[in-house]
Amino acid sequence: MKCFSNPGYYVPLPEGHPFPVAKYPELRCHLDECSQAPYLEFERAPLVTWQQVLAAHEASYLDAVSQDQLSRYARNRLGLPHHPRWVERSRLDAGGTLAAAMAALDEGVAWNLGGGTHHAMPAEGLGFCVLNDVAIAVLAMREQQPGLRMLVLDTDAHQGNGTHRILRAVPDVFTLSIHVGANYPAQKEPGDLDVGLPRYVDEGTYLDALDAALVEVSQRFEPELVFWISGVDVLESDRFGQMNLSLDAMTRRDQRVFQAVSDWDAGLVGTLGGGYPKDRSCLPKWHAQSVLESLELC
Repeated sequence: MKCFSNPGYYVPLPEGHPFPVAKYPELRCHLDECSQAPYLEFERAPLVTWQQVLAAHEASYLDAVSQDQLSRYARNRLGLPHHPRWVERSRLDAGGTLAAAMAALDEGVAWNLGGGTHHAMPAEGLGFCVLNDVAIAVLAMREQQPGLRMLVLDTDAHQGNGTHRILRAVPDVFTLSIHVGANYPAQKEPGDLDVGLPRYVDEGTYLDALDAALVEVSQRFEPELVFWISGVDVLESDRFGQMNLSLDAMTRRDQRVFQAVSDWDAGLVGTLGGGYPKDRSCLPKWHAQSVLESLELC
């Protein structure tokens, strides 16, 4: 199974910053050392082109991020201090998702060991998301393979508002987000199917809601390629997710996703999404769990 990553995914942040950027190189190392490593093929994520970025984002916003010209308000909403490499880092991240999409069409499943930056809007960065990697990759795939039916399946604890905004009314694309309704972002964006759950939802309620959502997708859409924003912020130990899933329940979530993808006979593009535990040392193991479980689709 191909897994795309790049050392450029890491950008240093001030000590104590809530965005766990170190998880990207740490996950790569964790997978390289695990017992299933012989079944993983690690490849270097490429940059997406400026044309591909501009299909999803406005040039004036990209200039402002690159040149440290965001207003204080916009900077606070993005949640990241200025660094000259943020746009390049995000282009690499989108390149990893796009490369994984092309690999998944050929091989059934592939991962970007990053990605899931689902809050980024056309002209605004939000919630640690500079560019929207999945939206960029979906629009690029539409250019390369017109008519390809693509599903964005977002199981991160937060609504994929930026993805919904960018991909709204795009033909042959269906967006599903299952998340805590009264959590960030405060202003939701309508997608094709939104499942807003109560705060601190128990795992039984969560899994029942996911089952129902996947059935509804099956009734309304026939995906050929699924972009999965997995997210480990559904775990009860997460600082920001406001869900009460155990690791076992997260495994059952993942198994439901894999079964649906198999039933649809679709390719799967895995991306990481969020995760914000106080003990960040657990993050590589938790993300790796979802990556390694998906080997059953190969």
